[in-house]
Amino acid sequence: QVHLVESGGGLVQAGGSLRLSCAASERTFSNYGMGWFRQAPGKEREFVASIDRFAIVTAYGPSVKGRFTISRDNAKNTGYLQMNILEPEDTAVYRCAVGPYSALASRYQYWGQGTQVTVSS
Repeated sequence: QVHLVESGGGLVQAGGSLRLSCAASERTFSNYGMGWFRQAPGKEREFVASIDRFAIVTAYGPSVKGRFTISRDNAKNTGYLQMNILEPEDTAVYRCAVGPYSALASRYQYWGQGTQVTVSS
């Protein structure tokens, strides 16, 4: 099993930036794709971004494309989500996960507990 811990969430004004981190417990992190998902109160869980295990290909949800960037550093067993030009609609709990490179939450095997991102108007 892979234990994942997110960090970097917080309160930011609209137009600002945050960088989320996803720290993995094992070196086998490099054998998995990694994804970010978010869920706001009263809304369905939404795909945010994913990256393959080799960091060759990435995918983004339509609402964040052009504003967010997913990356990873396998030497540090850590993944990242750089969030720019944040909007109030980005307010949600953000969770990272590892598994096959996919936009489908059901494909992922291990999940972190989440970190809160709040964007004020």
